[in-house]
Amino acid sequence: MSGGDNLDFEIRPNPAPVSDADRSALLANPGFGRIFTDHMVTVRYADGKGWYEPLVAARAPIPMDPASAVLHYAQEIFEGLKAYTLPDGGVAMFRPDANAARFNQSAARMAMPALPVETFLQSLHEIIRVDRDWIPSDPEGSLYLRPFAYASEVFLGVRPATEYLYLVIASPVGPYFSGGVKPVSIWVSPDFTRAAPGGTGAAKCGGNYAAGLSAQAEAAEHGCDQVVYLDAVERKYIDELGGMNVFLVLDDGTLVTPPLTGTILPGITRDSVIKLAQKAGRRVEERPISLDEWREGAASGRVREAFACGTAAVITPIGVIKGESGDFTVGDGGPGEVTMAIRQELVDIQRGRAEDPFGWVHRVL
Repeated sequence: MSGGDNLDFEIRPNPAPVSDADRSALLANPGFGRIFTDHMVTVRYADGKGWYEPLVAARAPIPMDPASAVLHYAQEIFEGLKAYTLPDGGVAMFRPDANAARFNQSAARMAMPALPVETFLQSLHEIIRVDRDWIPSDPEGSLYLRPFAYASEVFLGVRPATEYLYLVIASPVGPYFSGGVKPVSIWVSPDFTRAAPGGTGAAKCGGNYAAGLSAQAEAAEHGCDQVVYLDAVERKYIDELGGMNVFLVLDDGTLVTPPLTGTILPGITRDSVIKLAQKAGRRVEERPISLDEWREGAASGRVREAFACGTAAVITPIGVIKGESGDFTVGDGGPGEVTMAIRQELVDIQRGRAEDPFGWVHRVL
């Protein structure tokens, strides 16, 4: 049972689940977001009725009217988090309460109804329980969880919809870095910006990612793994990567990251890095970082390391920055010592291999 609206999830097991042999073959090399588990969660919403019909059933296509509001006005939000196998064989999630809070912050920005936190958490518990066998046995594998909601009302008027559908699907994923952690190269976009003040930059909505696909393609054309955006007003300050927050490590050990002013996503990994660094006695500065400061700091040695962080890769070292104004390398271009130490500490907490001083690990099984 979930709290909030006091919902009971009905469980309808998939009548034709993937066989044990086929599942084992798929889990041998799951990649990321390519294969999916046997079940999904759905919960419906209607104005005046609230959230209703919480259901776990066989994963299947969603019937959708061509006039569904989401297809025309993009009222849609999502989250991403993982379930991990613990050393004792149990299963846990990392900070799902923070995902629940951000989900509702995104909902508010997109004029969508809030989902009770307990319903969000219960939906994750239910799909993990029913699809536990899909968690990869690889010690670095995990079950990626994708909760999302969209406007399902059949209506073409421009206003907030009155009906919504919330779902959770799950995808087993392997280690993000199959051959060890590798620094990425990033392209400074000269033309595209990710978000503007007053926009949807702090909301986790699909439109933000769609708007970034051209910039990501541009990065690939220049031989880069990722794109980094500059602010939309002065076009001089670092915003974030296409899907990750950015940190610099200074020569005195200080961590610097752009502030949460409404134009970048408030990353849960970002917040975790800040709290771990502060607990270790490191200074953390949340302030604007200009591209010039980054370039000049890399040249002088003031900026020793740089990394990006997010759910998928946890922490990714940044080696080379390319752009129309010239390329530069951070440190020796390899993974930095501070970066890798923070990454290891965070991963060990997530997977139950180290003490959890903040109560972040949420045990499910």
